[in-house]
Amino acid sequence: MNGRPVQGGGDSVCPAVVISGSPDAPASDSVSIGTRQLASEVYETTLPSGTRILSERMDSVRSAAVGFWFRSGSAHEPEAQAGITHLLEHMVFKGTDRRSARQLALAIEGLGGSLDAYTSHEHTSFLVRVPEGGLETAVDVLSDLCFHPRLDEADLELEREVVLEEVARVEDTPDDLVFELHGAFLFDGHPYGAPILGKPATVSSIRREDLVRQHQVGFQPSRLVVAGAGLLEHDRLVELVAARLPDVAGSAPPDLAPPDSWGTGHRTEKRPGGSQAHLVAGAPGVPWGDPLRDATIVVGTALGGGMTSRLFQRIREELGLAYSVFSWQSFYRRGGALGAYVGTRPETLDRAREVLFAELALLAERGLAADEDAETRTQLRGQLLLALESPASRMHRLASTALSDEPYRPLDEISRRIEALTTEQIAEACRLLRPEALAVLELVPA
Repeated sequence: MNGRPVQGGGDSVCPAVVISGSPDAPASDSVSIGTRQLASEVYETTLPSGTRILSERMDSVRSAAVGFWFRSGSAHEPEAQAGITHLLEHMVFKGTDRRSARQLALAIEGLGGSLDAYTSHEHTSFLVRVPEGGLETAVDVLSDLCFHPRLDEADLELEREVVLEEVARVEDTPDDLVFELHGAFLFDGHPYGAPILGKPATVSSIRREDLVRQHQVGFQPSRLVVAGAGLLEHDRLVELVAARLPDVAGSAPPDLAPPDSWGTGHRTEKRPGGSQAHLVAGAPGVPWGDPLRDATIVVGTALGGGMTSRLFQRIREELGLAYSVFSWQSFYRRGGALGAYVGTRPETLDRAREVLFAELALLAERGLAADEDAETRTQLRGQLLLALESPASRMHRLASTALSDEPYRPLDEISRRIEALTTEQIAEACRLLRPEALAVLELVPA
């Protein structure tokens, strides 16, 4: 996966009911065996291997979404092999001992379902959506491609070219490239700022034995989180996953140090061609588990999270300076960032920059007005409810709680947490965007 920073969601706290296993075991205990009920129709099981399996039954749908997440991402790579995690994500689709690449896809698409994957800085994910009755096939295909890929030399040479084309596509897509450049600037050498796809030189140097080693280390059951939602039974999901896990020794993923320095100031990069200038302004944010995360989401939404947001109304509606203008946020286990993007013509860049900086400075100094704060919280609660009508959205929410080692929280509790945010918390989140903290990168036509 390569993409822009996206806004994270908030979760909240519900006491777990232990059905089996130790009733005193903590939620993040990766060696205990047991199934816990987290909420109505929501369950979690931890297998002896350390694999965590979460599910939520939805009787209102006739489909299921299932995903495998491995705690192995681009931020864990050695610099000389940047991009190896993403290349491995591609390679597992090239075939297994049991299925060719086409057979892997046909097993799911033949049911009317879909099969997808992405790589992030902290995780590698494989996702399946299937209609009713397709759960066993979904788990079988996911297990097959994740644990038994062929990783053939000939396939590597072909897929390496595909990934190099993907890297080239980013180079030719300035509104993607500007975020990649900005991440490297803001995170100042930390792996969170490195491009997920790697660089042409590093991708070109990766050998088959490197991929095999990366697979053995990164795709262990001890690092696996399985999440499912839709028309499914938790016990059946656990049974299907447990029967297909390889019996291998596991290890914990390496922990990253938090960023210890940040880029600030203003940089301009030039590239040939194009008709627009692209500006990203960002600042250090908060990690996924930080108490200020929910307040940061509220502030980001008010700043540029929709048509009623400050930036959309001022820069697009009132001044006509941009078609695309929005806020963005990234939450990681050990750090975070937030900011805004504007795409505008070179001749209007100075004015767009001036207005953007003025809005950010005003937000940092004065915070949100009471009515703006209230309207944004209502907007967020509604967006959450609408998103969770989808099995895929519920699946992602389950996975995020396990990957961030946070407790599962039901929707009512999330709503109460948003409502309970204090004026000072909102003001503190606004101050993250103070002018002296900003790293500003502009990508302009040469």
